[in-house]
Amino acid sequence: MRRPFRSFLLSATVLLASQAHAWPDQPLTLVVPYTPGTGIDLIARQLSAQLPRTLGQPVIVDNVPGASGNIGSERVARAKPDGYTLMVQVNTLVMNKSLYKSLAYDPVADFTPVALTSWGSLLLVTNPTVQKAKTLADMVAEAKAAPGKLTYATPGVGTPHHMSMALLAQSSGIDLLHVPYKGTAGAVTDLLGGRIDFMFLPVHVALQHIQAGKLRALATGSPRRLPQLPDVPTLAEAGAKVDNVDMWYGVLAPKGTSPDVVRRLNREIAAVLKQPEVAKAFESQGMVPATATPDEFGALIKKDAARWAEVVRRGNITAE
Repeated sequence: MRRPFRSFLLSATVLLASQAHAWPDQPLTLVVPYTPGTGIDLIARQLSAQLPRTLGQPVIVDNVPGASGNIGSERVARAKPDGYTLMVQVNTLVMNKSLYKSLAYDPVADFTPVALTSWGSLLLVTNPTVQKAKTLADMVAEAKAAPGKLTYATPGVGTPHHMSMALLAQSSGIDLLHVPYKGTAGAVTDLLGGRIDFMFLPVHVALQHIQAGKLRALATGSPRRLPQLPDVPTLAEAGAKVDNVDMWYGVLAPKGTSPDVVRRLNREIAAVLKQPEVAKAFESQGMVPATATPDEFGALIKKDAARWAEVVRRGNITAE
């Protein structure tokens, strides 16, 4: 009796092991906590088109917008950590950890970092027809001469645009008047119309207006000058105490996802990012493909969370 029982146990163990290594054996879902058409959505669409070739399973994009990304993020945080539910996010995720005091999930602790996908740069711009400032130093000097008078627009409280300007203002010792809008379109319209003094804008949004002479770029939020605007200095080169305000984009999974699955996904995503057509698609949204190991991505997330937590604390910023 013992021998057949041992054979049964051995067979069961082999079967379970083979099933554990069969991942993936069903479709994957990429949750996008924002509406279609955003840069995050574009990343998800590119991955969903390319990953099935090597994973052998469909990858479905599920847009779950609302509450600054918190609705979709909570869904993923509560999902089974089996490698079949993933999320594409931007650094707004870690900003929300400090901005929202009553979240039903932890934006950092409840996720497993899978892969960094790209960086997105912001440009500090102004309207040259109504603003005399030609450099960041001019802006700072004017703001110090008239505290609270100069205005800046954002697509809303707690957005990267808002947090970046708050960080710049805090590090420069200046007081600016924040004018939040419900989205980028209205903010850009008023900036172009001269009703707003300054704004941080994504490169692909600002570039056309800069080239048309309707906006002036004072500095790029990237740690390096942009190839599209080689004459525009970085924040550090312009004299700011901020090295960069770049936005990271990446893929995350629920906490507890298998390290083997995470490593496999990281390799496959990195391979997708090397494809020229993917890089071209990212460029259309002002993003540059970038990769990192899961551990490196995790370290970046923790560092960024601490950075923005300090900005929120100093500025007493709240999204609720």
